[in-house]
Amino acid sequence: MDSCKVQLDQFLFSGQRLMALLLGIDPGSRRTGYGLVEQVGNRSRAVAFGTITTTHKDIPPRLGEIFAGIHQVVMDYGPAEVSIEKVFMARNADSALKLGQARGAAIAAVMQASLPVFEYSARQVKQAVVGRGGAEKGQVAEMVKYLLGLEKRPQEDAADALAIALCHAHMRVSLARMGGATAVRNGRIR
Repeated sequence: MDSCKVQLDQFLFSGQRLMALLLGIDPGSRRTGYGLVEQVGNRSRAVAFGTITTTHKDIPPRLGEIFAGIHQVVMDYGPAEVSIEKVFMARNADSALKLGQARGAAIAAVMQASLPVFEYSARQVKQAVVGRGGAEKGQVAEMVKYLLGLEKRPQEDAADALAIALCHAHMRVSLARMGGATAVRNGRIR
């Protein structure tokens, strides 16, 4: 991780026994956000969050930085599960391709630790955190601040990653309440 800058915005872990430590990832080719949320029952709190900022101009070294940065977060914190935003079709196909590559580098890093990966669309994340699938980024960041009791709004990429982790935390609680359900696929509970 020599050329990769992993910025840790907050470290809020108290050393309590965890029911589940969830890692949310907001992939990006220049900045990848990560957020760790401790979930105990239906309560969630931020453990750590930040951004992995790539420093290279070319895509292959950036992907290496993303891989190394996410791998380091996984090794440092040992999350139980990982959630990541699905790729959306951007107006620019090149941007969508780069996003998909960054997402792939992040997923490959967590798969090194054999962690389960859950995927959520941006609309699902916004719906879970704000209550409206078409919410603006600022609204998401403000709700993340409120829901996790943070003093200030996190940087945008870190806020999105925390929102993804919160979305997964909410889904875990909902599935547990349904007893025996393990996933939602194409709108159906399985």
